[in-house]
Amino acid sequence: MEQFLNFLQQILSTPSILVGLIALIGLVAQKKPIEVVIKGTIKTILGFIVIGAGAGVLVGALNYFGNLFNFAFAVQGVVPNNEAIVSLALNTYAKDTAIIMALGMVANLLLARFSRMKYIFLTGHHTLYMAALIAVVLTVGGLESGSWQLYVGGSMLLGLTMVFFPAIAQKTMVKITGDDSIAFGHFGTLGYVFSAWIGSLVGKGSKSTEDIKFPKRLSFLRDTSVAISLTMFIFFVLVTFAAVIKPDFDATVLGGTHWFLFSIIQSLTFAAGVYVVLAGVRLVLAEIVPAFKGISEKIVPDAKPALDCPVVFPYAENAVLLGFLVSFAGGLVGLAILFALQGTLNPALILPGVIPHFFCGATSGVFGNATGGRRGAILGAFGHGLLITFLPAMLMPVMGSLGFANTTFSDADFTAVGILIGNIANFVKGTGLLAVCVGLFVLPIVYNVVAPKKAKS
Repeated sequence: MEQFLNFLQQILSTPSILVGLIALIGLVAQKKPIEVVIKGTIKTILGFIVIGAGAGVLVGALNYFGNLFNFAFAVQGVVPNNEAIVSLALNTYAKDTAIIMALGMVANLLLARFSRMKYIFLTGHHTLYMAALIAVVLTVGGLESGSWQLYVGGSMLLGLTMVFFPAIAQKTMVKITGDDSIAFGHFGTLGYVFSAWIGSLVGKGSKSTEDIKFPKRLSFLRDTSVAISLTMFIFFVLVTFAAVIKPDFDATVLGGTHWFLFSIIQSLTFAAGVYVVLAGVRLVLAEIVPAFKGISEKIVPDAKPALDCPVVFPYAENAVLLGFLVSFAGGLVGLAILFALQGTLNPALILPGVIPHFFCGATSGVFGNATGGRRGAILGAFGHGLLITFLPAMLMPVMGSLGFANTTFSDADFTAVGILIGNIANFVKGTGLLAVCVGLFVLPIVYNVVAPKKAKS
């Protein structure tokens, strides 16, 4: 049984296979010819593998940057990282996480079918992370590990998050993409919606980041890959030089390469990773949207696929880089504020993780740009950087024994759900906490029955 659950967890947490299965089901539901089914399924899986490969290249370059930054400036504190905290959680909650994840995807389909939130969440690894968070928080709140109460409450709560967060992002997604065919499925949505809200407040009359006018001699900067390479080269040179001049620097970190050449290679590697991710996104979109039509027509009427955050990158490529840099700056300011609170509130010092600030910061830049142009992208991403610094600090006391680990969840939705449910658990324990989870799940279905949506005439 445990081997089967482990196999199921691996399938459901592998984005390429999960989305490939969804494409397969959609094409079969439309009774497409076998050659179309095979082609659409394989190209969908291939697209997600390309995205994963590009993300791997990005993460490698960002890890170098983050480690050099921490060493160069002697920063000590908690580094938010979803993968790290989930790996720790799975040491104790692996079975609970797998069952909650599997049942949570069924709960997602039920809510998409019977509520107004017609979204099917397809970002498998984030589903796994949220399932792990929920397993931890509900167990700390009094639902016994391995109990049916934990599985029912956890899966209902997970299913709710899988439709709620895409729903609150959809208005801005329509502005970004220009249509209503796809949705956003990444558990940093509160940060992106926050960025879009800031953009709507400050961006009146501000031109899009994509309308930046370059002098003729600088026209090469219109090429996103070139602009990213040059910008990251400046950052790598500054951080690497600050590290190598320290007497205790370990030169083996650079792999025997001169620090200046290392900076060139890593900046170009980073840009190459972005290029590959964008290519993968375009490949997936070309296949998943037509394939998903079968699910929306046959299984869950009017459903939309909720896809991972890189899906918005091709729509505002300048905002991607701008959002990353400004969000990281916001994280540094947030760290300074947390440091200033030492001796009074004594919060954990949350270091700006380069990986979450890239993927989430870049996305917040795109969302801020959609509602407020350049000003929206800059101020929205800065606000996002502050948000994903303060929320992880607030989450750590809720995580029980895991709160003592030197890492925590990084993205806004994980931290917000953990803080909310953890604090509810301070007032209602055990069966009462289960009742809260069931009530939250049933509420949107009851609302849809009691106040049915009027058909457009």
